[in-house]
Amino acid sequence: MVLPAVELETKPKPRHSVIWLHGLGADGHDFAPIIPELVAKDWPAIRFVFPHAPVRPVTINNGMKMRAWYDIAGTDIASRQDETGVRESVAQLDALIAREADRGVPAERVILAGFSQGGAVVLAGGVRHAKRLGGVVALSTYLPIAEKTAAERSVANAELPIFMAHGSHDQVVPQNLGTRSRDVLRGLGYSVDWHSYPMAHQVNAEEIADLRQWLALRLGA
Repeated sequence: MVLPAVELETKPKPRHSVIWLHGLGADGHDFAPIIPELVAKDWPAIRFVFPHAPVRPVTINNGMKMRAWYDIAGTDIASRQDETGVRESVAQLDALIAREADRGVPAERVILAGFSQGGAVVLAGGVRHAKRLGGVVALSTYLPIAEKTAAERSVANAELPIFMAHGSHDQVVPQNLGTRSRDVLRGLGYSVDWHSYPMAHQVNAEEIADLRQWLALRLGA
């Protein structure tokens, strides 16, 4: 079953799709409000898909149930990783990409985006996806199961363009986790467009402006 999602189309008959995964405890409505700031009027039609993560208990939050792409065991989020949960969410992401192909938008015109936990899933899923994708946007996040990336990555996405952005004051996902992930990806030959901003675990206007420029290139706008 494909995950339920909030969907917004910038114009009729979209030829491009952006699948955007929210962070821990949020839902698919979280990033929908940035579309007017992000999208230029002369861009081709885009379908934005904002899926809702499944509800599951999260260990770091005393087992409270909330929307989460995978479990987090402790504050050192890159250790004791929930590999099973990450892989389940990657499979759900693959299903969302396949549905876009069924609706007339092939993988090469699909861009994956995510914030925090959602960004971790799109990084892990993007480099592994069997068909060439349009790109990956990873905000305030890191690459999970990084040690298995070299063996499991897809040849089709060997040249996957990646936009990574992070806040230098982030205390939820420390920026050094982001820079380490960037360096792993660059070491494997990926083109990573890296941005750092003096902010916490959030998104700011400068970041949206930089992402807008990057997206314009991917969309041929």
